[in-house]
Amino acid sequence: MEFHSPDRADSTTGIGATAVPEGGDPSRRPTRRIALLAAVGLLLARPARSAETVRVVLATATPGGGFPAFGEAFSAAITATDPALTIERRATGGSAENIGLLRAGRVDLGLVQGEYAYPALAEGGGLTVLAPMYPTPGLFVVQAGSAIRSVADLRGRRVVLGTHKSGLTVMGRSALSASGLDPERDISPILLDRAGDGPTLVREGHADALWGGGLDWPGFHALAGDPGGARFFGPSEAAIARLAQPGAAMRRLTVPAGSFAGQADAIETVGSWSFVLARPGLDEETAYRVGRTLARTDLTDAQPKNLVGLVQADRVNAGTARVLREAGVILR
Repeated sequence: MEFHSPDRADSTTGIGATAVPEGGDPSRRPTRRIALLAAVGLLLARPARSAETVRVVLATATPGGGFPAFGEAFSAAITATDPALTIERRATGGSAENIGLLRAGRVDLGLVQGEYAYPALAEGGGLTVLAPMYPTPGLFVVQAGSAIRSVADLRGRRVVLGTHKSGLTVMGRSALSASGLDPERDISPILLDRAGDGPTLVREGHADALWGGGLDWPGFHALAGDPGGARFFGPSEAAIARLAQPGAAMRRLTVPAGSFAGQADAIETVGSWSFVLARPGLDEETAYRVGRTLARTDLTDAQPKNLVGLVQADRVNAGTARVLREAGVILR
């Protein structure tokens, strides 16, 4: 993290410089006035902290997935609102790697799926939540002409579960297990190096189904936009009930009709919130500035106030907690 202050005004030409009246005695300068003006000049010349240039490193995930897309929108919205606040995005393997990078202090912020975030926060060690990202409803998608219509139909099929270190992959395995399928034996699981490769595998017939999450997830829209269209489905009602237990990371979520091209009906499923986590020891003023700026953007789901009911108060970064206090939002 780097801080750069703008150059101070030249004190010989700024407000504090007062000329001697023509023909006057230099020994009789209006010293009190000079002192006052000099003090005012110093106050005006001193750069406010909010004007300092700050660079924050954000760990995202592999190209083609939801995390890089969010990271791009996040950094653009922050910088548009506060041009002196720069979010430097860094591609990674996803949630699991991001937690390691945060703990090691190699990045300032990291995007982490709920399935990884909640256990990591419970372990302690100084990780905190800076902001929510968005809810991530998990879904399976197949080509519209496929005979696969439910999770039960995935038995013996080739299913793209996600990348090796993604929280989405963990969620997909849980959805299969709750539906009575062993994710290692009852399907042929496919793991990716790049999240964006999933739709191509389905299109080319190398995979029968793709698991993903989020209403803006690129893979979903890629397949839904194909000429033949796509079909989406979630776990069974019984599986949803097993997964969405009180206190669990996953919750019951509804995907509204029309979320994807050709989707006529709402879909019941499970999912979790993803979060922007902060590394241990991140400067509180920096976290406050990011959180305060975020609250002024149009990223609706990522507003700090949405943390209410998602995480315990002691898991929230002190800078974010300050933003919420100023807004009259109470965390419990």
